[in-house]
Amino acid sequence: MTWSATARGAHQPDNTAFTQQRLPAWHPLLSASIALPLFFCAGLAFIGLGLGLYYSSNGIKELAYDYTGDPGTGNCSVCATAGQGRAPPPPCSCAWYFSLPELFQGPVYLYYELTNFYQNNRRYGVSRDDSQLSGLPSSLRHPVNECAPYQYSAAGLPIAPCGAIANSLFNDSFSLWHQRQPNGPYVEVPLDRTGIAWWTDYHVKFRNPPLVNGSLALAFRGTAPPPNWHRPVYELSPDPNNTGFINQDFVVWMRTAALPTFRKLYARIRQGNYSAGLPRGAYRVNITYNYPVRAFSGHKLLIFSSISWMGGKNPFLGIAYLLVGSLCIFVGFVMLVVYIRYQDQNEDEEDDE
Repeated sequence: MTWSATARGAHQPDNTAFTQQRLPAWHPLLSASIALPLFFCAGLAFIGLGLGLYYSSNGIKELAYDYTGDPGTGNCSVCATAGQGRAPPPPCSCAWYFSLPELFQGPVYLYYELTNFYQNNRRYGVSRDDSQLSGLPSSLRHPVNECAPYQYSAAGLPIAPCGAIANSLFNDSFSLWHQRQPNGPYVEVPLDRTGIAWWTDYHVKFRNPPLVNGSLALAFRGTAPPPNWHRPVYELSPDPNNTGFINQDFVVWMRTAALPTFRKLYARIRQGNYSAGLPRGAYRVNITYNYPVRAFSGHKLLIFSSISWMGGKNPFLGIAYLLVGSLCIFVGFVMLVVYIRYQDQNEDEEDDE
């Protein structure tokens, strides 16, 4: 008995206010006079913020064009028909003509949008090799099994970059032309293709392998491009600072979307005479049509958009705040009615006593 008591006492915590949980504590009692104003204030704050976000989103101008090529929807239908059932589809070009009656306030962002494309599919989302994309030479020669069936080529060469995400890289291209005077010549609008990827992706997650004799092509020697690519990864751009695994378009594509309808940034229009936006006049967008979407009943859209302090157009965020704020106000009124009703009953009972 003495040994048991001694052993039990040795394992007890110290007799202090902290270990014995005797520290002073605040135990709030949420009475109706405290809870009800909190609900109403929170509801009004959410509604005010929601209205600001909603009207700010509606103030963003967008100009969209569906160039999927469905029958009767413009000259891109020829390209869609020519590439149907062929992988990769043959090169084809089409154009989109539009006019602006007034200045399209800048800065202007150019996006491409895809619909019915499930980048959030789990098997698709893990089909990549992050070690390979970080430039690790061993991973360049030995891609992970998650990349299968785009792990090795038919000739047995490792694919770089491997995986389904890289193999499905969006490869349509666009150029914008402006006709300043009626019947005048078209002048090309400069598209800024730099800085379109997330800073952390471009500077941290993606790296090219070490150069071999100063050549990136030699660093990728012994590898094969993905089956759907027309050229190897080190020829994605003539700019040595924008090719290989650090190509901006490639980095943007590799950040997978959460929803089946998504848009990705293609370029900014902020240089030269177009720094303030797109002036009025006639425009032409030359489209190099490469990316097939009709096989999965998808659509391709080209979107010109301005931005606001909250970013791009997103009415959902404002609507969500409005709904939450309205719910808080509604719950507050319900609690107020319940409080008044039962308070009267308690006062009647006290009077009876």
